[in-house]
Amino acid sequence: MSLLLRLGWWVIVIGAGISGIIAGIRFPQRIPNLDLAIYDKNPDVEGVCSTNSLAHVHPAHSYQLSFDSNPNWSQFYASGQEIHQYWKAIVQKYGVDKYVRLNSKIVEARFDQAEAKWQVKIQRVDTGEVFTDSANILYGCVGALNEWKWPDIKGLHDFKGVLLHSANWDDDWDPTGKAVAVIGSGSSAVQIVPSLQPIVKQRDAYVRSKTWISPPSASGEVQKQEETNFTFSEEEVKRFNEGPQFFLEYRKAIDQELQSLHHITFRGSNADATAAYLNEHMMKKLTKKPEILQKLCLTSCRAAADNVSFISEEISSITAGGVVTNDDILRPVDAIICATGFDTTWTGRFPIIGRGGRKLADKWAEYPETYLSVATDEFPNMFISLGPNSEQGTGSLSIVIEKIGEYVCAAVEKIQRECIKTMTVKRASVESFVEFCDQHFPKTVFSLPCMSWYKRGTSEGRVSGMWPGSSLHFITTLANPRWEDYEYEYVNDNVMAWLGDGFTEAQKIPEAERAYYLDPVNIDFPKPMRSSTEA
Repeated sequence: MSLLLRLGWWVIVIGAGISGIIAGIRFPQRIPNLDLAIYDKNPDVEGVCSTNSLAHVHPAHSYQLSFDSNPNWSQFYASGQEIHQYWKAIVQKYGVDKYVRLNSKIVEARFDQAEAKWQVKIQRVDTGEVFTDSANILYGCVGALNEWKWPDIKGLHDFKGVLLHSANWDDDWDPTGKAVAVIGSGSSAVQIVPSLQPIVKQRDAYVRSKTWISPPSASGEVQKQEETNFTFSEEEVKRFNEGPQFFLEYRKAIDQELQSLHHITFRGSNADATAAYLNEHMMKKLTKKPEILQKLCLTSCRAAADNVSFISEEISSITAGGVVTNDDILRPVDAIICATGFDTTWTGRFPIIGRGGRKLADKWAEYPETYLSVATDEFPNMFISLGPNSEQGTGSLSIVIEKIGEYVCAAVEKIQRECIKTMTVKRASVESFVEFCDQHFPKTVFSLPCMSWYKRGTSEGRVSGMWPGSSLHFITTLANPRWEDYEYEYVNDNVMAWLGDGFTEAQKIPEAERAYYLDPVNIDFPKPMRSSTEA
């Protein structure tokens, strides 16, 4: 251990969602003498999962840490509000709150080559005050689904009723007994529709694009939950609370299913079989309204309920009282929910300016090129969580977020331990990863000609949202860092500065343990082949 390891190190994390919270746990745990700040523009932690208080499309168990399970979910698909409470408790439990700076919007991040530091301008949302913070490392934990946007519909803001976006939910609004219009058919609509149907008077679904709606799973634990309407039995609740082992086995069974579906993302016989299966599933769910199936299969069996209308005609405008389609029909509603997605171009946020004044928005204008989704060239000491090419088609995203955090933590440890001034991924490494993606995705269903945020809102563009492989493939890649894919500058241009003055920290601190290598935990005991009396 180098004496220089105790030099102060500064890290700025942008975003207090799941990625930022994990950074707030792992960085202080593993990096000594750390100065950490986690800035977030929102008034509370945990990112987009907390903005929609309705049900989510993944099991609640998928929204928790591997090392801190919650056996007390109220139902299999917990609400965003319940998931939010879990993460708020995590923040308190591990002391992350002392690093978090809420209501703090990033205005600009600029790399100072002379100082080898990131200069970050931050604006207080409540007061408008702008100040500057600096750090050796910039860790972007903003993610893809952060900048929500209103649809471009004439008269949208002339509507006099309740106007909501699925990513900016109002927990105080009660939809009970209301006539509600939902615009969109993506994953947000999939979450919202089943939750609204039982309580609203009327729900109009406006959808233009076709979509496949899958059942939760073909078999196993997830199928069992579907059969019981996704509520836990009294016996299950009792066993969850008896001890951690049963709940861990339950979690593992769910993840085993989620991690076994990657084959369905490939074209060919697998995709054809999957399409046939989904079509059969949707036919069963929509027997009451077969006309929906002919045009588009929406969200769930509840799309076929009597109080749900499916409207494929394009919206021409919105008035003070309702929605007008191209056939000149006005449908009055009390509320409009826009489940119309996010800005997924990766360039529409605050300016990020790297080496030589290079703007990230310009660099990624045509296509966001990265290395393993976690870094890009020309931007030293900058890492990304859930950046381009990080989303999962199948499997567990939460474990991916954890492992990205651990990868970045290991990189920061390396920078500090070896007295590295700048660590920048090589251009050749970025090009190689992009080439791998371009060769991989034409073999998958993600490259089919349909509009998707995975392709930055286009139907024919290159796939920039998805990881080129499975969830397990991603975390295995991150577990074995190729540090040779980066280039380095060293403090005082001395590549051996990490050797310090020949002493270790333990020899400079009187009470430090200097015979730690004899502690059993630090000894790798080989298995004897014969007893000592036989030797």
